[in-house]
Amino acid sequence: MAPKKKAPKKKVSKVSPTSPEPRAAAIFDLDRTLLSGASGPIISEALRQVGLIPGTKTMVETMMFRLFDVVGETWPAMLVTRQGARMAKGWDISLVRKAGALAAKPLSDAVLPYAHDLFDEHRAAGRPLVLATTTPRDLVKPLADALGFDDVIATEYGANGGLYDGSIDGLFIWGKGKAEAVKTWAEGNAIDLEQSYAYSDSYYDTPLLSIVGNPFAVNPDPRMIGVAALRRWPIVHLDVPHGVPKLFGVEPQRALMAVAQPQLVPWARFVVRGEDRIPMDGKGIIVANHRSYLDPFAMAYMLARRGRTVRFLGKKEVFDAPVLGELVKAMGAIRVDRGTGSGEPLERAEDALAAGEMVAMMPQGTIPRGPEFFEPVLKGRWGAAKLVAASGAPVIPVGLWGTEKVWPRSSKIPNVTNVLHPPVIRVQVGEPFHPEGDDLDEVTADIMAHIMDQLPAEAGRRHEPSPEELASTYPSGVIPDDIDGASQHEAGRRPGTD
Repeated sequence: MAPKKKAPKKKVSKVSPTSPEPRAAAIFDLDRTLLSGASGPIISEALRQVGLIPGTKTMVETMMFRLFDVVGETWPAMLVTRQGARMAKGWDISLVRKAGALAAKPLSDAVLPYAHDLFDEHRAAGRPLVLATTTPRDLVKPLADALGFDDVIATEYGANGGLYDGSIDGLFIWGKGKAEAVKTWAEGNAIDLEQSYAYSDSYYDTPLLSIVGNPFAVNPDPRMIGVAALRRWPIVHLDVPHGVPKLFGVEPQRALMAVAQPQLVPWARFVVRGEDRIPMDGKGIIVANHRSYLDPFAMAYMLARRGRTVRFLGKKEVFDAPVLGELVKAMGAIRVDRGTGSGEPLERAEDALAAGEMVAMMPQGTIPRGPEFFEPVLKGRWGAAKLVAASGAPVIPVGLWGTEKVWPRSSKIPNVTNVLHPPVIRVQVGEPFHPEGDDLDEVTADIMAHIMDQLPAEAGRRHEPSPEELASTYPSGVIPDDIDGASQHEAGRRPGTD
């Protein structure tokens, strides 16, 4: 299922040569920049549909596109691409434009999810969006229109009487030719390149990135990585949230999934059930109960077994911790500063869901303290319900049990010494569901009920804790003097905003 894309917003007006003040633009390459790979397969299929390319896709064609996806542009491949004008000689231009229109929807669907955030950012700043690509203009103009772009700088084939004549009209938009075309466009549209932004993956777009004040290497090919490092150009990836790095094309969360094995935690025995209920693509909100500092690790282990990345909402104290804080940032986690009332965490979670990602949260907000920890009826805050209302994403409930036996709230570190008889940690995943209704309290109660359904039977029985059990739910194991007052405060913290 393709990620849900944001609808294109109203275009900013084009800058005219008579504008009194030059302003900045945002210039985007297409293949391996806005798309994860080549646009060629989609465009070729569209050309076949209108009858301009005969037969079916060949093995050579498939191999060329796969090579491009891995290494990016190469000089020999672009030499062949330049001959495209001769190969198109005699083509009916109206059919080519029809093929471009057919390709626009699948190409738009293939645009990397976080590119849309960049589009919105530049639109909000009043910067025209410009597509700069080697692909012929007649084939990519419909895509640019679908994305709400303001202009296209692309290779144009010569024409005679409604048919291509086998020539290139003007510059071949690649390498230095692309940079020259952008300069000419900027001069004619009162654009200040020193203030402008450019995004490309290709080493051969070094001339383009060199003429703007804000160059970005996107999903860079191997040679571009070296250039970007030497020139200190930021490297970004539009398939992951801002700030999430990649090493050899792999984000840290996926790298850790590859090594997540139960042998690494011999002091706990994980029993995971129902992880196949986590969809492998598409948006979703994973919700779980909160019993221990170990809960995020238990969730991460379950997700690693499934092989699905997720964006966790986590408290700011984790982000502020040395080493650990940098790690969770690299994982794409979303910082929550509890008690401030800031809506930014939910906005970032909404962006992730709009990009077709999963987000994970614990609606209880924090580990319950005192008698509230042993209450069989779980109470949650409104965050998950608000995300449901904003995104329409399905909710996947997860029940965690036994994590407090390894790392209770009373301890600053987990107990890693019990390797002979490790506690059992149970992670149960329920079926995805869509909460109904508009009332936040009712939706929250429904979500918490689904979480409780994933817990063992003993979780539903009221339990009178011993003094030792009660102490384990408080920081440093210290039961407050006014335990009744503390319990009332704890019970009153949920449901609600915060």
